[in-house]
Amino acid sequence: MNMENITISKSEYMRLKRQADAYKKLAKGIFESAVKNPVQDVVDDFKKTDLYSREFLVDLEDGLKKSSYVDKK
Repeated sequence: MNMENITISKSEYMRLKRQADAYKKLAKGIFESAVKNPVQDVVDDFKKTDLYSREFLVDLEDGLKKSSYVDKK
């Protein structure tokens, strides 16, 4: 079965597009505000909660350092 194309109503498409646009706007705002602090401060905040494994914290720090959302100043 070929699933490359599907057909939905225009109203359903518009609803899904509005949801996707809202999600992108929300996610962008969250990431922009979350990484204005130095990477180490963000990682330290996560560490203080005692909810995350050491491996997660290492991955988080590495990912933030590579992220285009982080202010590199």
